[in-house]
Amino acid sequence: MNTPRLLLFAGHAGTGKTTLAKRALPLLAEKSQRDFFFLDKDTAYGAFSSHVMGLLTGNPDDRDSPTYLQNLRDREYSGLLDITRENLALGMNVMLVGPFTRELMAGKFFEPTLLGMPATTVCRVAWIDLSTDEARRRIEKRADARDEWKLAHWDDYLKRRVQPPDHGSLRRYDNQEFNQAEFDLLIDHLLS
Repeated sequence: MNTPRLLLFAGHAGTGKTTLAKRALPLLAEKSQRDFFFLDKDTAYGAFSSHVMGLLTGNPDDRDSPTYLQNLRDREYSGLLDITRENLALGMNVMLVGPFTRELMAGKFFEPTLLGMPATTVCRVAWIDLSTDEARRRIEKRADARDEWKLAHWDDYLKRRVQPPDHGSLRRYDNQEFNQAEFDLLIDHLLS
């Protein structure tokens, strides 16, 4: 059995993580001749979190307030990592999409056993960059109710826009404008 691979598409809101991950998936599968289990935070926990936040605050679209961050954020991420761990243990490659900034800043994706992943897991991170002005423009354009808190508290939200640590398993991709040559290098990195 091949060594399981965990690929993380991470970055801040509006950077295009999910779009790029979906664009990368068939290329990764073709080049590696292996399938990937695709796991997106918003898909996995969107309806659940909406229900819980509606009960807690009356706002089912809240994904950024202190109430969400204190009561739901870590539980969502823990559940995603549990699903990831289970698939990796079965020998399945996993592509995980979400910000995961706390975990990255703590270096946990650079040593997957810190996340409870199998010791043989190979982890690669694609950090998607985008200027704050362009991110805001894209967030406004997509008009997702889950972004209302960010837009209403933009200065507070910007304080959470950290830069990822430098590490050999992390490659940054500037998504200001799609660049095929840079995207090909990102694909190569994810399979290295």
